[in-house]
Amino acid sequence: MKITTCRFHVSATRPQDFPRDGRPQIAFMGRSNVGKSSLLNRLLGARGLARTSKDPGRTRAINFFSVNERLYFVDLPGYGYARVPDVVREQWRGIVDAYVAEPGCPDLAIHLVDSRHEPTDADRDLDAWLDGLGVRCLTVLTKIDKLSGNEKSRVLREAARRAGGHAPLAVSASTGDGIPALWRVIDEVCESETLRAAAGDGPGARAVIQGGRTIP
Repeated sequence: MKITTCRFHVSATRPQDFPRDGRPQIAFMGRSNVGKSSLLNRLLGARGLARTSKDPGRTRAINFFSVNERLYFVDLPGYGYARVPDVVREQWRGIVDAYVAEPGCPDLAIHLVDSRHEPTDADRDLDAWLDGLGVRCLTVLTKIDKLSGNEKSRVLREAARRAGGHAPLAVSASTGDGIPALWRVIDEVCESETLRAAAGDGPGARAVIQGGRTIP
C-alpha cells in the first residue's frame, strides 16, 4: 500500500470513543517492550507518529491512526510489564476487552512477539484468548535484525513448529526486513473487508492468519 496520508485520529479510554465508520481496523498488540510504536512508524513511514518511550507500559489508552482515510491502525496498550500497578493493568484490560468485544473488531489482530525471547505465558494467554473469541490473528516476530543468521534460522524454525508448520512473519522496524510481506497481509485483509462491506454482508466469520496464510 502506498501511504498518502496518515494521522492520529483519537485516543480512546472508553468504548464511546471507538470509531464506528466501517473502515477496516488493524490492531497491534503485544508486550510493552516489543517494539510496537517503532513498527507502526516504520509501516506508516512517519517517524514519531506513534510515540516510543524508554519507559515501557506508557500507553494507557487505545490509539487510533487513520491511514489513507481508508483504514485504522490501532495501537493497543502493552501487557506484561511488572512495574505497572495492578489497578492500572486491570483498567487496560477492561478497555481492550471492550474493544475486542465490538462486532467485527478488529478485522486483524497482529500479535507482536520479540524474536529474541521465547513467548511468555502472557503471549500464550493472548493467543488463546483471541482464538477463543474467533479473532483473525497474525503473529509477527519483531527485532529480527538483532539476531545472527544462525539464530534467525533457529528462531523461525521454532516459531513454525509452535504454529503447526506455518512459516511465521519476521520483521525489523530498523532495517525494514519483512515490512513488504506484512503490508501484503494487511492489504489482503482490508480488501476482503471492503468488498464484504460493499456487498452488505457485514463482518464475516473470522479466521486465524499464520505466516500470511489464512486458516478458516
